[in-house]
Formats: sequence, C-alpha cells, structure tokens
Amino acid sequence: MKVRRLSRITPGTAIALLALFFALGGSAFAVGERMQSASVAQQRCTNGAVRGIAHVTGGPSGVANIPGQFTGTGALFGRRFNCTGRAVQVRRIGMGNYEVRFVGNGAPTAVGGGVAGSQVIADWIAPGTFRVATFPAGRAGLEDLHFVIVLV
Repeated sequence: MKVRRLSRITPGTAIALLALFFALGGSAFAVGERMQSASVAQQRCTNGAVRGIAHVTGGPSGVANIPGQFTGTGALFGRRFNCTGRAVQVRRIGMGNYEVRFVGNGAPTAVGGGVAGSQVIADWIAPGTFRVATFPAGRAGLEDLHFVIVLV
C-alpha cells in the first residue's frame, strides 16, 4: 500500500482560505445583526410607539361616579399604561366630560374610542392631559359612557 504525501499549502491557497473565512464570517455577522434588529422591541415613549392607554370604566359604580379631582384609583380603569411608568389619572368634569392625565407624558396626540358604537372625542389641553367627551350612538348630547384613550 502506497502512502501519499500531502502537499504543502501554498501562500496563494492560504490567502484564499483566509479570505473565504472572513467573507463567510462577515456574512454571518451581518445576517445576525439584521435578525437581531428586526426582533428588538420598540423603545418606550419614542415616536411611533403607543405612549399611553386608559380604558376608563368607572368600576362597579360606573363612570358617572368618578370624582371631580384627579385620581389614579385602579378600580376606575379596565386597563391603564403610561410609557413613563408614572400614574394615569382621571376626573369627571360633568355629564359625558372627563379629563385623563398621563403624568410626565408629553404625547401630543390621542385617539379615543367608545363601546357599542358610541363616539369619543379626545382633545389635548396640556402636556399629558386630554379632555374626553362621550356621545351615545345615534343620539345627540353627551352621556356618561366608559371609553378608551390611546396616546401616540
């Protein structure tokens, strides 16, 4: 049986192998970076993010019994979120009129939504504070209805 001797690696082959190694390594790195950036969650309180949510239900007593002073009592909300990590507060101004405050949140825009076809208007009145008016479906005039407000 004849043993065959391996030939030496020439300098040109070594450079080619080294170039192939770096090319494949660079491609893998680039793909990994792209995949990682696609899966990273959006940062809180940035443009394009949901900056706050308040689903105001009024709790067992209903929205008509929300006090006239700002309160952050958890029972008044079905859900609440403030991207700053600070309080979400609500107060009732009058029939179908409320103010919702997201403490420390400077979001300039809010979208309101009602239930069962009711209409909600949300107006900016100060940084992080919005006036909300609720209207029943198909009828004129304000009415005490629970609502959702989302800050963007």
